[in-house]
Amino acid sequence: MPRNQFQRMVFAFLTVLVTVHDYVFYSLYVVNGSTLMSVNEASGVLAAIHKQGGVYMFGTYLPIWAVVLTEFCFAYLLEICVGQPSSFALAKKVFDPKTTHPVMFETTIICATVGIMCPTMSFIAAWLYYPYYAGFNLLTLLANWVKLVCFNFPFAFFSQLFFIQPLIRTVFKTLFKKDIANRAKAQANA
Repeated sequence: MPRNQFQRMVFAFLTVLVTVHDYVFYSLYVVNGSTLMSVNEASGVLAAIHKQGGVYMFGTYLPIWAVVLTEFCFAYLLEICVGQPSSFALAKKVFDPKTTHPVMFETTIICATVGIMCPTMSFIAAWLYYPYYAGFNLLTLLANWVKLVCFNFPFAFFSQLFFIQPLIRTVFKTLFKKDIANRAKAQANA
């Protein structure tokens, strides 16, 4: 869908904006919510986070907005530099974008992006959320990474394929309506 660098950056920004909030919610509420509530003896996840002084990251406790901002920066840079170019290149190896139905080609790009971004962001998260208070151990880091991939991959796959990307593509089409109409007109005249 994006046809130039500016559009690619806007598309990545929108995708990462929704995705990071989605994953922080998933991680705090679904994966760790009951543990946070029981350890902090709180009746809700936000109360538990508040009681412990924030979310554990970088060996300290940070407010949720700092966690979201940190993950956003990592995810956006990774998406722009690695995710988008690599997923498009992988999709082009499997399908010809000129002869393949756009839905099939876009679905291939989504799957390739999840396949690249999920393990990579999970590796970054393994470093960010590592329990540094216990000392550093490479095997613990790798075990945490594998655990995060196992938790995140199914969620990433289904949320990107059925929720996030359809939403972002709809918003993108609305934002660039004129450009898309001009492109369609140019193709019709060609």
